[in-house]
Amino acid sequence: MADTISQHQEGPSTVPSKDMNKTSFDQLELVEDASVHNSVPGKQSRAPELVRNMTPEIREKLENSLRKKIDLRLLPMVVLMYILNYLDRNNIAAARLAGLEKDLKMHGNQFQTSVSILFVGYLLMQVPSNMLLNKLGKPSLYLPTCMVVWGIISGATAASQTFGGLLACRFVLGFVEAAYFPGCLYYLSAWYTRKELVKRTAVLYSGSLLSGAFSGLIAAGITNGLNGAKGLSAWRWLFIVEGALTVFVALFAFFIIPDFPRTTTWLTEEEKQLAAWRLDEDIGEDDWVNSKQQTFLHGAKLAVKDPKAWLLLATTYGFTAAGTVTTFFPTVVKGLGKNNITTLLLTAPPYLIGTIAILTNAWHADKTGERYLHIVLPPVVAIVSFIIAVTTTAFAPRYFAMCIMVGAIYSGYVVTLSWISNVLPRPPAKRAAALAGINALSNVCQIYSPFLYPSNDGPKYVKAMAVNLSMSGMSIIFGTILRFHLVSLNKELDKADRGEEIDVREVEERGLPGLAVERGFRFLV
Repeated sequence: MADTISQHQEGPSTVPSKDMNKTSFDQLELVEDASVHNSVPGKQSRAPELVRNMTPEIREKLENSLRKKIDLRLLPMVVLMYILNYLDRNNIAAARLAGLEKDLKMHGNQFQTSVSILFVGYLLMQVPSNMLLNKLGKPSLYLPTCMVVWGIISGATAASQTFGGLLACRFVLGFVEAAYFPGCLYYLSAWYTRKELVKRTAVLYSGSLLSGAFSGLIAAGITNGLNGAKGLSAWRWLFIVEGALTVFVALFAFFIIPDFPRTTTWLTEEEKQLAAWRLDEDIGEDDWVNSKQQTFLHGAKLAVKDPKAWLLLATTYGFTAAGTVTTFFPTVVKGLGKNNITTLLLTAPPYLIGTIAILTNAWHADKTGERYLHIVLPPVVAIVSFIIAVTTTAFAPRYFAMCIMVGAIYSGYVVTLSWISNVLPRPPAKRAAALAGINALSNVCQIYSPFLYPSNDGPKYVKAMAVNLSMSGMSIIFGTILRFHLVSLNKELDKADRGEEIDVREVEERGLPGLAVERGFRFLV
């Protein structure tokens, strides 16, 4: 192993690419650029024949072409699907302003209950769904099918005549919607290297923020134009229109999104081999090969036993808990004292600003190869926004706080999501279980958070903002602990560079893929 890593260091291509931060890159990540891998004879000899015979120039040209091809095929549809996923899950907040509570004669905490009940099924189904997706290996069928079902359920919510009917629809909707987001995170990690994943995860999550902007605009249009049409209230039309749109898009998704690199039909054989190999060399182990290698329980056990997974969960939980403010964003913005239509329109700019913020932060994280500061600095801004929100009732400073609040919460969150795949890369079953488990448990806050926003707490919602502030602090604390832990593991792996023996089995038990240890793997921090 020492010989292998020694060869890695002496190869001619160990200088990282120009767009990486050289100091942090050299210290903390030895295996990112394809040319580095090609300098290691052991790795190159394992490459598929078509890849092994490529010159560096041809390899670079083909990989750039392949990456663009994957981006164009995957990203537009998965982002659109996530916009609709988030829209169907959170349109109940806009429906509240459009007369939902009045028509269904809801009172007390019944609205809050109808919001939180969705997340019971949403939490319970995420891990089983991701493990099933990993086992089947057919995201092109699984994800669009789930989308059709949740679109039908969302549209059927318009037929609710009582609080009980609304509660039933929301409960079932949570089970079906649970499949998409963790499934999509796992799906992207099966196509992109660690260096590429933050930016793509940010593009995916920008869908949720765009849906927040679109939700307000769509709700304003429907409330103003369709209220009373065909004898139906505006909130019923809201569910009907958005549910029908979801089903319509899902039918196209069946023919657009591919499966995994080895099993897709729209790549040439050369492109398939390169797509699979670049994931192998990025980590030091092969990724998804076939369903026989994937087991439900094994991946879950590996994830549960890994302390890094629990530190990632704590970091993610802080972001998710602070981000629950977006579920009630129309209610919070209503505290600015404007009418319903104006309130819905005012919700759009904070989400658009947030989209720009998360994409910028993710782009810089990918460019520099740095993760920690891109995770812990945005919550500092979020803390400032929560303080402003509870210390004044003036329109200008409160709306400014809301405009920076969304982006500050989610900029660090999307980098953390990609960090899960960076830190727990192999085997695929473990990565699938970790992505789903962390996403599910971090959303436990969605069950109790609606009760932090009772109407009589407005307009400042001091209790809710205080909880959000403390949760942002939690992300900073546990993100810092995780960074120190990863640096410690990297130092242990550095022993091989000095010719010292390390216990591969022991390192495996601490969450590092065994083969990757011998091939220069380092954690991104």
